[in-house]
Amino acid sequence: MDRSELADFLRRRREQLTPAEVGLPPGVRRRTPGLRRDEVALLAGMSTDYYTRLEQSRGPRPSTQVLTALARALRFSNDERDHLFHLCGHQPPGPASGDKHVGPGLLHLLAKLDDIPAAVVTDLGEVLVQNRMHTLLVGDRADKRGLDRYYAWGWFADPSARDLFPGEDWDRLSRQHVADLRATAARRAGDADVTEFIGALRAASAEFERLWTEHEVAVRLSDTKRIAHPVVGLIDTVCETLLTPNAAQRLLVYLPRPGTDAAEKMELLRVVGTQDLSPAPSTERGV
Repeated sequence: MDRSELADFLRRRREQLTPAEVGLPPGVRRRTPGLRRDEVALLAGMSTDYYTRLEQSRGPRPSTQVLTALARALRFSNDERDHLFHLCGHQPPGPASGDKHVGPGLLHLLAKLDDIPAAVVTDLGEVLVQNRMHTLLVGDRADKRGLDRYYAWGWFADPSARDLFPGEDWDRLSRQHVADLRATAARRAGDADVTEFIGALRAASAEFERLWTEHEVAVRLSDTKRIAHPVVGLIDTVCETLLTPNAAQRLLVYLPRPGTDAAEKMELLRVVGTQDLSPAPSTERGV
């Protein structure tokens, strides 16, 4: 690991970014150009002290998970991401392991979609990054780890994951999850992460196993979804999927379904955020 080169690389890239480029408010007058260290740490989900030590050439060797988070926070290109891995003595992730690095262009586009829900996911449905509206619509995925970060895993292995959707839609959504995974498994035949994920789903869910054996295939590019939101009620959406050139990542955009009140409910959701609009409990005795 080349600590001095790593420190210089991180510092120079940090100083080249502005708060607006990463979706942060400008704040008070800045004494130095670029982002502050605490802002990078916040974006990467690590402590300011840990990041500071990296820039001071005295930190421990970062894990591949930490490097992935830093590359995303600093809006690295694929070449810059690979360079970061090499400086730390790690092999950059290859196509066989799935592409989890969200490029600066896609992050910039996501930041511009501030009035509608949007998220970037892998071709296996792992949530990589959400905008604020997507978090308000379906919940925060940032604190989830391992298989819990995958939509299909939650759908088939965690019954509570379906609470956001009307029961009459469950069968259709189950089939769409499986058919889409079938297409990915064929396109990436032999990739270890695909084989392990499908194997885990088949072992965990009898429903998934039954649908998998039916061998239905369909790449999901446009879909209608009804979200039973606990605050604003049922929201009818059209979920459009935009693929990266190698189809390894997808930008999911949830648009209000025409002819419904979804636009008004999304605007209400944007305004109220995560406020609890339920009536306050009575303090009178016997109530």
